[in-house]
Amino acid sequence: MAKVQALTVSIRDTHGKRRNRRMRESGLVPAVLYGHKQETLSLALKVEELDATIRQGSRFVALTGALNEKALIKHCQWNTWGTHVLHVDFARVSEHEKIQVVLPLEIFGEAAGLKEGGVVKQVLHELKFECEAAAVPEKIEVSVNHLEFNQVLTVADLKLPPGAKVLVDPAQIVVSCMAQVEVSEEEAGAEAGSEEPEVIGRKKTEEDTE
Repeated sequence: MAKVQALTVSIRDTHGKRRNRRMRESGLVPAVLYGHKQETLSLALKVEELDATIRQGSRFVALTGALNEKALIKHCQWNTWGTHVLHVDFARVSEHEKIQVVLPLEIFGEAAGLKEGGVVKQVLHELKFECEAAAVPEKIEVSVNHLEFNQVLTVADLKLPPGAKVLVDPAQIVVSCMAQVEVSEEEAGAEAGSEEPEVIGRKKTEEDTE
């Protein structure tokens, strides 16, 4: 079960980009708490406490100080470089409440099939499943150490929190180790020419924050 990290919060009665910027400069991060058909609260918390919680991979937290509630870190808005959290969304939950989450799948290790010329390819990059709020991890780690040549790992092979229920096809492939497909220059050129241009959206920065 994920460790329950305590975060000290205060009620925030100031809003706006400039005021939030000054708040961050003083070592605080603006946040909101919502859910369970209760009032949405504007909060502030210390950046060092939040950083420590994120480093430990905690998602289920105990909010203390101005209030006493259990919550899930639902979303963190980062700056353009991904180095500082600009805003946090907390969702009210109880410890044993079943919730649906979508978490990233992180591949680690070295596949045994690499020695036979196999190439590891990650097909699925995130997973939607349901579990108790207190058991939600930061991510799902997928070891490929025992992945042999011409083998695949499916959703059914993943190690999930106790009692978790996957909300996708368990037979869906997560990662494979197959022979590398050789593509001729003519085929590669034709494929590149048929691709549509990628539309890149602007990342949110501090100026886009509440």
